[in-house]
Amino acid sequence: MPALLTDEAQALNKMVESISGQVPWAQVDIMDGQFVPSKSIGWREIKAAKLPFDWEAHLMVKEPESYFSGFKSARARRVIFHFEAVEDPRTVIEKAVKLDLEVGMAINPGTPVSAVVDFLPLLDSVLIMSVIPGFYGSKFIPEVLDKVGEIRAIRPEIPIGIDGGIKEANILEVTASGVDDICVGSGIFLSGDPAGSWRRLQALVNAAKR
Repeated sequence: MPALLTDEAQALNKMVESISGQVPWAQVDIMDGQFVPSKSIGWREIKAAKLPFDWEAHLMVKEPESYFSGFKSARARRVIFHFEAVEDPRTVIEKAVKLDLEVGMAINPGTPVSAVVDFLPLLDSVLIMSVIPGFYGSKFIPEVLDKVGEIRAIRPEIPIGIDGGIKEANILEVTASGVDDICVGSGIFLSGDPAGSWRRLQALVNAAKR
């Protein structure tokens, strides 16, 4: 799925326009300049953009629960918070559920699956980071692909996503891991034709799954 990341409302609008009518679901990356060094747009800019597809908010932020109501009002279907950003994941999950939001948990490359096992039954998805979060265009870390099988062995039915550094050159390797959702940012939006890039990537994934 396309992953939209920007700190400018105008750039967001251009990204949305470039893939409008092409994708059923997208991810919007949110950064606070604290949990990660960079900072992005917030829920108000996203609400104003009126995204024409279903989407999830990937919250690379401290105190993610304080963002939930804003993103609910901006029509996010799911919020994804980082395990490493919170002291009590269970409480954060409960707050999302109370707002009738789907909730996912992201884990950084250095976080083992064993650290989050207890929370898997409470989640709607897991997002495996394949880069150090917060830097657009970072280099893919292939070792994290082993986590897909580990999570699948514990909770086979949970949707598993992967995010970071994925392009045409490595998307077949990623697909072979058995992951459900592949989030691509710079590999789509730094091309001259974002919609065309997304279609090419999707075609590669579909062919690999046949």
